[in-house]
Amino acid sequence: MSEEIKANDMAPKDSRILVSYFVVVLVLGLVAVGILFRAFETAFVEKETWMQISEKQKRPDRLVLPGRGNIYSSDGKLMAISVPKYYMYIDFKADGFAADTFLHSKTQGVDSLAYYLSRKFKNRTPAAYKDYLLKGWKSKSRQYPVYEKQVSYSDLKEIKKYPFLNQSRYRSGFYTKEMVQRSKPFGSLASRTIGDIYGEIEASGITKGKNGLELQYDSLLRGQSGLSSVRRVGGAWTNVTEIEPVDGMDIRTTIDIDIQDITEKSLVDMLKSIDAESGTAVVMEVSTGEIKAITNMGHIREGVYAETKNHAVADEIEPGSTFKVASMMVALEDGICQPDDTVDVGNGIYMYKGARMTDHNMNRGGYGKITAAQSIWYSSNIGVAKIILKGYENNPAKFVEGLYRVGMNAELNLEIPGAGRSKIRMPDDTVLYWSKTTLPWMSFGYETQVPPIYTLTFFNAIANNGKMMRPMFTKEILENGKTVQSFSSEVIKPSICSKKTLDIIKEMLIGVVEEGIGSAVRSDAIRIAGKTGTAQIASGGVYRTSGHQVSFCGYFPADEPQYSCIVVIRRPRIGYPSGGTMSGVVVKNIAEKVYSNHMAFDIRKLPVDSTAVLQPVPKAGDLEALDKVLSKFRLKTDRDIVETNWVLAESGAGTLKLKDIPQQEGLVPRVIGMGAKDAVFLMESAGLQVSLRGMGRVTSQSISPGQRATKGQTVNLVLK
Repeated sequence: MSEEIKANDMAPKDSRILVSYFVVVLVLGLVAVGILFRAFETAFVEKETWMQISEKQKRPDRLVLPGRGNIYSSDGKLMAISVPKYYMYIDFKADGFAADTFLHSKTQGVDSLAYYLSRKFKNRTPAAYKDYLLKGWKSKSRQYPVYEKQVSYSDLKEIKKYPFLNQSRYRSGFYTKEMVQRSKPFGSLASRTIGDIYGEIEASGITKGKNGLELQYDSLLRGQSGLSSVRRVGGAWTNVTEIEPVDGMDIRTTIDIDIQDITEKSLVDMLKSIDAESGTAVVMEVSTGEIKAITNMGHIREGVYAETKNHAVADEIEPGSTFKVASMMVALEDGICQPDDTVDVGNGIYMYKGARMTDHNMNRGGYGKITAAQSIWYSSNIGVAKIILKGYENNPAKFVEGLYRVGMNAELNLEIPGAGRSKIRMPDDTVLYWSKTTLPWMSFGYETQVPPIYTLTFFNAIANNGKMMRPMFTKEILENGKTVQSFSSEVIKPSICSKKTLDIIKEMLIGVVEEGIGSAVRSDAIRIAGKTGTAQIASGGVYRTSGHQVSFCGYFPADEPQYSCIVVIRRPRIGYPSGGTMSGVVVKNIAEKVYSNHMAFDIRKLPVDSTAVLQPVPKAGDLEALDKVLSKFRLKTDRDIVETNWVLAESGAGTLKLKDIPQQEGLVPRVIGMGAKDAVFLMESAGLQVSLRGMGRVTSQSISPGQRATKGQTVNLVLK
């Protein structure tokens, strides 16, 4: 009976469990169907709606700016680096702009902001700054400058903490426009050659070179922009980099900062002293063609000069008398003259085809009869012109072909954008008119256009035993400190003339400085060779009223050239225009300073200094210690008469003669000529007290040697 009751009790429980299970399964099934339905609806029916919501959870991609590559000197000193600068604005119509806070808050409003900005920039009083900001508010400007000038990143960080500006972009309307400024740690040194960039960043997020090496290597320096986006993740905005930026490569130039500094200072000092309009100086390494210094200084205001234009490479100018060297080289090569040939320049005035030709000393009666070499030494226009007319009057094209042959119009392919080139006309030129006086005037540097760096390249070839090198401004391209590309020296012409002609020209250039009108360039420290140049500047076809251009081009040391140099000065207003006393003196100053700071010589080839001590004489003292020192220096000694341990050394013929210093027990020792250590030892060994004065060798002792020594007595020793 009891078992039947228990069976009846369990039946309802089992049915309840089954019902519960069925309900649970049914609910889960409905949930699964609902999820699938919702997923289908989200993926297909509501796709556009959710895509829009997704876009709202991220901010648009923005450019990540690359770092522009640096430019270095030849020894790794930084010459150009990018520094970010910022313009600051307020958008008074920004969504969410907190107008009440701006106008009425005591701690976050316009009053507090005006106070902080006035204290920072000191360009307005707090009241004036308040009026200025309120003016922007009333105008509802969307780009109202907080400050008219650019600020640095460190200043921007500070300003972002100021009242009102420390709020979000949407509440304050505060935003910035990033610019890039190229900082040059060495200031004006080679500034125009290094070049500049445009301050505004392009839409692609990169900087752009404006001139100089910055423009020439712009594609390498500027790098590539990256992309980043700001996304909302877990309730916070997170910056996510999509594409990494690639920084620009670096450039190592040939410029030597020390030589550049010497060159610029020497040039500017001269420009100031003669109140010149502008000046150019270039220093080139003879064997490689590397430009070690290049400076182009223009008059800004009284006593102030700055880099304005790269005259050295861009100016196509009449070179003046430095061109006479090329004319003489052509004449020598063609056998038209020899250095000792005589040419009559008369009283310094010569009429040719109705045109008047003069020498610089015509007011002093001229040079009369001189040699061809002296026509270069004295820079005689008439002398050079007569030599060229003698050989080429009936065939001027042959002379111009000779100029081409010696490299005066060689294509240099300079790395500086906007560089000029030599323009030396031919008689049949259809563009440039060839007159009946062109040939003689061309021979001494008129009616041609030659940039200063072309003239320097020609003189550098003379110094380099006839081998013409292309001027180099860049040594290598670097990426992350590793060399990507190296540039080597390039020979333009293996030889500009024969060795015989070259030797004659070299002697003439030395003669200009040591025998001729370039005497102001002569230096007691270093031998310089070169050629002066003085030319009138043409303006509207007229020469007489436009001022002068003075120049000097040469190399040093004259016997074993290491550097060549050209200096061109335009329109000096103080003093008589002179290529020697103006430009030449600048070259002299550069040469002497470079010589003292940079040039190394094999001392074994230098002449013996008559005052030098060829064999040092050691102090008197202990023989054993002396032997140790002498053996290290491999000095020979004569010690035939040495019997004691204390000796005196005397200089002999190629050897040191050693003599005994006899010492007797109980007597005051002789210590003259000894050092302090040995002298004190001997005196104290004899029981004496020692008082020293001075340093060096003992020159006197207060108790004469050989007297009986009294223990405890003080002896004074003087050392010199």
